[in-house]
Amino acid sequence: MRNSKEEKRFQIFGNVVMIIMSFLAVAPLILVAIVSLTDNNTLIVNGYRYIPEKWSLAAYEYIFVKNPQIIKAYAISFELTAVGTACSLFLTTLLAYAISRQGLPGRGLITFLVFFTMLFNGGLVPQYINYVNVFHVKDTFFGLLVPNLMMNAFNVMLMKSYFVSSIPSEILEAAYIDGATETQTLIRVVIPLAKPIIATIGLFAGIAYWNDWTNGYIYLAKNFSLYSIQNLLNRIVQQIQYLTQSSDSNAAALLAELPTVSVRMAMSIAGVFPVLIIYPFVQNNFVKGITLGGVKG
Repeated sequence: MRNSKEEKRFQIFGNVVMIIMSFLAVAPLILVAIVSLTDNNTLIVNGYRYIPEKWSLAAYEYIFVKNPQIIKAYAISFELTAVGTACSLFLTTLLAYAISRQGLPGRGLITFLVFFTMLFNGGLVPQYINYVNVFHVKDTFFGLLVPNLMMNAFNVMLMKSYFVSSIPSEILEAAYIDGATETQTLIRVVIPLAKPIIATIGLFAGIAYWNDWTNGYIYLAKNFSLYSIQNLLNRIVQQIQYLTQSSDSNAAALLAELPTVSVRMAMSIAGVFPVLIIYPFVQNNFVKGITLGGVKG
């Protein structure tokens, strides 16, 4: 009975601590959302507050009404994230499974080359020259898709370690005895058992593609119609900074009409809001995948 009371007290204490930590994690995001809905002049005078004196949608009007290309930017970001995540999972899974097999010729060398790229790279200039002159990705959708994000050595090593440590070799041997080929074993046995790591790598790749703006900044020199949402928001920030630093009277007149402070917070919400909507569904699949195991009872 005493142990039961102590466990109950510990559970209550743990719940209180987790509630406080959760609030501390969510509070900054709530403040950003409130500031984005605050009147810009009121914000300049009173600073950031959870309960503003005057509400305003001017920041969102500037982003969504005065920048009509934002709808296309969202569409490109969704397309880029979907295609990039699928390609990344396909390549990562195939390479990780290959180097996890003991009988693969040259397995040690391939693993070393993958690991080597985690420590060293050729640098931005050689990378840019190769992608532009050899692969011709400049001012194309592939300039957003291929460089840096499609193949990540850390993800490959993470998935390879999962294949080695979490999928019993007895299951694979049973599949071989039943006449399954390597491809059939991968599709019918390994992938269903690897749902937790596939969901994890997919989440990593998806967030990386959604948040990426450097590829668009580097490889989209003229074709601005391919800007993702992050590139477009970054361009809006640069335009505001230019108006702020300009001494032109016309720039000053335009700057007076802009919600220069609240619009930055609105852009943060515009960039992260789709992720907040989609993440709970991804998390449910991720948790479901974790409960699956290869060896029962």
